Amino acid sequence: MNRNHFVIRTKGLTKRYGKADRSAKVVDHVDLSVPEGCIYGFLGPNGAGKSTTMKMLLGLIKPSEGEITILDTPFISQGQHASGEKTRLAVLKQTGSLIESPSYYGHLTGRENLEIICTLKNIPTKEIAEVLSLVRMEKQMDKKACHYSLGMKQRLGLAGALLGHPRLLLLDEPTNGLDPAGIQEMRELIRSLPEQYHMTVMVSSHLLSEIDQMADYAGIINKGQLIYQDSLLHLHEYSRRQLRLRTDNNTRALCILNEHRIDCSPDKDYLAFPEVNDGKTAFLISELVKAGIGILRVEEYQKSLEDIFLDLTGKQVSL
Repeated sequence: MNRNHFVIRTKGLTKRYGKADRSAKVVDHVDLSVPEGCIYGFLGPNGAGKSTTMKMLLGLIKPSEGEITILDTPFISQGQHASGEKTRLAVLKQTGSLIESPSYYGHLTGRENLEIICTLKNIPTKEIAEVLSLVRMEKQMDKKACHYSLGMKQRLGLAGALLGHPRLLLLDEPTNGLDPAGIQEMRELIRSLPEQYHMTVMVSSHLLSEIDQMADYAGIINKGQLIYQDSLLHLHEYSRRQLRLRTDNNTRALCILNEHRIDCSPDKDYLAFPEVNDGKTAFLISELVKAGIGILRVEEYQKSLEDIFLDLTGKQVSL
């Protein structure tokens, strides 16, 4: 992964809907930086602006403001002059995507749907067997797409996106409709793409656990605004380990801990303070016991990714 080279850069990317005096910003001056060779998790609640942003990156929606650079090419949106359309097509030849519901012809088989994509992309049909194997669809390739489950349609859409070995892959909620085993398979497949096929993957989700298990980098969008963008490791640094202590007299215990210069604060039925080493913990517990305070529970606590997300976006956000 080359952290100094970005396959997607946006500056002030904005999308408004409605009349100028009453317009609503669905995407509000978003500056994306997606490093080459990474899996970039695009995280946010439903309606936060994830799909709209990804559609603008693909030229499916024209931005109201802002600049887009993809694969070192200034990207000109759909609807502009002929040279702009050529630029767009040149970028899209190196880009695979699965946005919202996968598109397919229900009266055709899975293989026939992929043959159409090969024709449109000018790709040899021999690649079909490879992508069908990648998404575990070899046995369903001759079944009509209208008979596929939602999960199989997702797999077919991903197979189509992988045709041509694109340098950049944009996936919008790719685990929708999959059962637990399918989610695990999809996750493992996505994780393998940067190393095995030298792809950069941008994957959106409102499921924090999915991004946590797949991504190297994360961008968090809320109400159209990008509120966090950095490595997932750095995001986890927001969660510092704490010790949580529950006693039969928290008020008195708090005073004693403060006397020993422990920065302690009440947290519901507990007292919370930064993690200290085992020796210091044992000493503090013994001091409380000497003071006649009963120790009901001592536990180590670390914020989950979901807790961090809620801290960043506000407790009112519903995933």
